[in-house]
Amino acid sequence: MIRIFKSEETRIMTRETPDDGSWIALTNPKDDELSEVSRRYGIAQEDLRASLDEEERSRIEIEDHYTLILVDIPVIEERNDKDWYGTIPLSIIVGDKVIITVCLEDTPILTDFMEGKVRNFYTHMKTRFIFQILYKNASVYLKYLRIIDKKSDLVEQNLQKSQRNKELIELLELEKSLVYFTTSLRSNEVVLEKMLKVDAIKKYPEDEDLLEDVIIENKQAIEMANIYSGILSGMMDAFASVISNNQNIVMKALSVITIVMSIPTIIYSAYGMNMNMKGMPLAENPYGFTIVIVLSIVFSLVVALWFSKKNMFK
Repeated sequence: MIRIFKSEETRIMTRETPDDGSWIALTNPKDDELSEVSRRYGIAQEDLRASLDEEERSRIEIEDHYTLILVDIPVIEERNDKDWYGTIPLSIIVGDKVIITVCLEDTPILTDFMEGKVRNFYTHMKTRFIFQILYKNASVYLKYLRIIDKKSDLVEQNLQKSQRNKELIELLELEKSLVYFTTSLRSNEVVLEKMLKVDAIKKYPEDEDLLEDVIIENKQAIEMANIYSGILSGMMDAFASVISNNQNIVMKALSVITIVMSIPTIIYSAYGMNMNMKGMPLAENPYGFTIVIVLSIVFSLVVALWFSKKNMFK
């Protein structure tokens, strides 16, 4: 899908055809759309397709007539009827006359610009537009990181009540999302540092503070992702130890019960053997059966009491 926008005074308007100062937004574009943009603005097709590969790395490439900026942006992915988080590439191509964005899917990072929700946004101010996109990207990372932190707290509460595989898998999914975020944020940091040195992107004095804010927000997102990842890793290890310890306690209790119950079993097995009655104690006593039963119970109780004093049932 291809959409064209241009600022008019204080509003962002949709256009049918692009002209100088326009913003061309390509979302999961078709081959003919890519070919048309490539032909009109002299942009290599492989650069237009770069962000359509989910494994593409963040980078800056400077060509004769345009500059390609590729960064990773956070997205919400639905798996097992729940929302999780990942990253996909977003490319910003700065040409002589227009600015082009290419992404696999619609993202709130660009939607706010399309709906005119961003202040001081003008499509013809290309440098500011780039910095505004990058700032919005870092802000969305921070937003999703806070949501992940709240989700991990909720999963932790559920785990304390019921230690099931479901909650552990949810923690694993959250930890995986944080790994994606950390990797992408570090790649974006390299791009931002390179932007400071690239002369192909004009830097105006009024936009320098915005670029500094972008770098600060990105660093803060990296720190938050590292902190939350460390917390989740520690939480996973702690609950794995708790589950293992609980399993050992159960096995110990079952072993003690087995030992206690084996005492009457041994006595009854001896009396159940096909042997001469004269050789068996209490065999000729009319109360022999009752005495054997009582003795086996007494022996079992004595052993159980001894194990209890040793706290073997806990």
